[in-house]
Amino acid sequence: MTVRQDGQDRLEVDGAAIPRVSLERDPATEADPQIAIGTRDPAHLTLRVDGAVVGLLPAKGRLTRHSYRVDVTYDGAEYRLVPDSVPSSRLTRDGVHLGDFSSDGDETVIAEWREDREVRPADAAIGYALASAFGTGAQPMWMVIVDGVTSALP
Repeated sequence: MTVRQDGQDRLEVDGAAIPRVSLERDPATEADPQIAIGTRDPAHLTLRVDGAVVGLLPAKGRLTRHSYRVDVTYDGAEYRLVPDSVPSSRLTRDGVHLGDFSSDGDETVIAEWREDREVRPADAAIGYALASAFGTGAQPMWMVIVDGVTSALP
Protein backbone atom coordinates (compact mmCIF):
# COMPACT_ATOMS: atom_id res chain seq x y z
CA MET A 1 0.00 0.00 0.00
CA THR A 2 1.36 3.40 -0.98
CA VAL A 3 0.31 6.80 0.39
CA ARG A 4 1.34 9.86 -1.62
CA GLN A 5 0.71 13.48 -0.72
CA ASP A 6 1.03 16.36 -3.15
CA GLY A 7 1.50 19.18 -0.66
CA GLN A 8 -1.81 20.06 0.95
CA ASP A 9 -3.72 19.79 -2.32
CA ARG A 10 -4.03 16.08 -3.01
CA LEU A 11 -3.53 12.70 -1.39
CA GLU A 12 -3.67 9.28 -3.03
CA VAL A 13 -3.67 5.74 -1.64
CA ASP A 14 -3.21 2.75 -3.91
CA GLY A 15 -1.79 -0.72 -3.97
CA ALA A 16 -2.37 -4.29 -5.01
CA ALA A 17 -5.92 -5.55 -4.45
CA ILE A 18 -7.27 -2.31 -2.94
CA PRO A 19 -9.41 0.40 -4.51
CA ARG A 20 -7.57 3.62 -5.33
CA VAL A 21 -8.57 6.45 -3.01
CA SER A 22 -7.89 10.11 -3.72
CA LEU A 23 -8.69 13.16 -1.64
CA GLU A 24 -8.41 16.64 -3.14
CA ARG A 25 -8.72 20.08 -1.60
CA ASP A 26 -10.06 22.89 -3.77
CA PRO A 27 -6.85 24.80 -4.63
CA ALA A 28 -8.75 28.11 -4.47
CA THR A 29 -9.18 27.69 -0.71
CA GLU A 30 -6.58 28.73 1.84
CA ALA A 31 -4.74 25.79 3.40
CA ASP A 32 -4.64 25.41 7.18
CA PRO A 33 -1.06 24.43 8.10
CA GLN A 34 -2.35 22.31 11.02
CA ILE A 35 -4.19 19.89 8.70
CA ALA A 36 -2.30 17.72 6.21
CA ILE A 37 -4.96 18.12 3.49
CA GLY A 38 -5.37 21.80 4.38
CA THR A 39 -8.99 21.94 5.57
CA ARG A 40 -11.73 20.10 7.44
CA ASP A 41 -14.46 21.89 5.48
CA PRO A 42 -16.28 19.24 3.40
CA ALA A 43 -17.37 21.90 0.88
CA HIS A 44 -13.72 22.21 -0.20
CA LEU A 45 -12.83 18.50 -0.28
CA THR A 46 -13.56 15.75 -2.80
CA LEU A 47 -13.04 12.09 -1.87
CA ARG A 48 -13.02 9.46 -4.60
CA VAL A 49 -12.89 5.68 -4.28
CA ASP A 50 -12.05 3.97 -7.57
CA GLY A 51 -12.94 7.22 -9.34
CA ALA A 52 -16.43 7.59 -7.83
CA VAL A 53 -17.12 10.58 -5.58
CA VAL A 54 -18.17 9.41 -2.10
CA GLY A 55 -19.60 11.18 0.95
CA LEU A 56 -17.02 12.79 3.25
CA LEU A 57 -17.87 14.67 6.44
CA PRO A 58 -15.00 15.75 8.69
CA ALA A 59 -16.14 17.30 11.98
CA LYS A 60 -14.82 20.76 12.92
CA GLY A 61 -12.06 19.62 15.30
CA ARG A 62 -12.47 21.59 18.52
CA LEU A 63 -12.04 20.59 22.18
CA THR A 64 -13.22 16.98 22.37
CA ARG A 65 -11.69 13.96 20.68
CA HIS A 66 -15.06 13.20 19.10
CA SER A 67 -14.98 16.61 17.37
CA TYR A 68 -12.03 15.35 15.28
CA ARG A 69 -14.00 12.45 13.75
CA VAL A 70 -14.18 11.97 9.99
CA ASP A 71 -17.15 10.15 8.43
CA VAL A 72 -17.26 8.52 5.00
CA THR A 73 -20.15 6.81 3.22
CA TYR A 74 -19.04 4.23 0.66
CA ASP A 75 -20.72 1.22 -0.94
CA GLY A 76 -23.58 1.19 1.57
CA ALA A 77 -21.25 1.34 4.59
CA GLU A 78 -20.64 4.12 7.11
CA TYR A 79 -16.98 4.58 8.04
CA ARG A 80 -15.70 6.68 10.92
CA LEU A 81 -12.15 7.52 11.95
CA VAL A 82 -12.16 9.01 15.44
CA PRO A 83 -9.35 9.66 17.95
CA ASP A 84 -9.35 7.30 20.92
CA SER A 85 -5.98 8.18 22.48
CA VAL A 86 -3.27 10.82 22.16
CA PRO A 87 -1.44 9.09 19.27
CA SER A 88 -4.11 7.00 17.53
CA SER A 89 -7.60 6.82 16.09
CA ARG A 90 -9.96 3.89 15.59
CA LEU A 91 -11.63 3.04 12.31
CA THR A 92 -15.16 1.67 12.38
CA ARG A 93 -17.43 0.36 9.64
CA ASP A 94 -21.12 0.51 10.53
CA GLY A 95 -20.11 0.97 14.17
CA VAL A 96 -17.83 -2.09 14.28
CA HIS A 97 -14.24 -1.40 15.39
CA LEU A 98 -11.95 -2.63 12.59
CA GLY A 99 -8.56 -1.36 13.68
CA ASP A 100 -6.39 1.46 14.98
CA PHE A 101 -4.38 3.95 12.95
CA SER A 102 -1.44 6.18 13.80
CA SER A 103 -0.16 8.99 11.58
CA ASP A 104 1.21 12.49 12.02
CA GLY A 105 -0.68 13.56 8.91
CA ASP A 106 2.05 12.51 6.51
CA GLU A 107 2.69 9.60 4.16
CA THR A 108 3.59 7.27 7.04
CA VAL A 109 0.55 5.43 8.37
CA ILE A 110 0.58 2.52 10.81
CA ALA A 111 -2.49 0.28 11.00
CA GLU A 112 -3.20 -2.41 13.59
CA TRP A 113 -6.19 -4.51 12.55
CA ARG A 114 -8.46 -6.35 14.95
CA GLU A 115 -7.88 -10.06 14.39
CA ASP A 116 -11.51 -10.93 15.10
CA ARG A 117 -12.85 -8.72 12.27
CA GLU A 118 -13.19 -9.23 8.53
CA VAL A 119 -11.27 -6.39 6.93
CA ARG A 120 -12.18 -5.51 3.35
CA PRO A 121 -9.80 -3.90 0.84
CA ALA A 122 -11.87 -0.68 0.90
CA ASP A 123 -11.53 -0.55 4.71
CA ALA A 124 -7.75 -0.39 4.39
CA ALA A 125 -7.72 2.13 1.55
CA ILE A 126 -10.19 4.49 3.26
CA GLY A 127 -8.51 4.16 6.67
CA TYR A 128 -5.05 4.93 5.29
CA ALA A 129 -6.36 7.93 3.32
CA LEU A 130 -8.21 9.46 6.28
CA ALA A 131 -5.33 8.90 8.72
CA SER A 132 -2.86 10.50 6.33
CA ALA A 133 -5.12 13.43 5.38
CA PHE A 134 -6.32 14.39 8.86
CA GLY A 135 -3.77 12.82 11.20
CA THR A 136 -4.71 10.66 14.16
CA GLY A 137 -5.14 10.98 17.90
CA ALA A 138 -6.07 13.92 20.08
CA GLN A 139 -5.58 15.02 23.65
CA PRO A 140 -8.46 14.45 26.08
CA MET A 141 -10.52 17.55 26.84
CA TRP A 142 -9.26 17.80 30.42
CA MET A 143 -5.67 17.98 29.15
CA VAL A 144 -6.57 20.73 26.66
CA ILE A 145 -8.20 22.73 29.48
CA VAL A 146 -5.22 22.27 31.81
CA ASP A 147 -2.84 23.39 29.04
CA GLY A 148 -4.99 26.47 28.41
CA VAL A 149 -5.15 27.40 32.09
CA THR A 150 -1.43 26.89 32.73
CA SER A 151 -0.46 28.91 29.66
CA ALA A 152 -2.66 31.79 30.88
CA LEU A 153 -0.99 31.87 34.31
CA PRO A 154 1.96 34.21 34.88
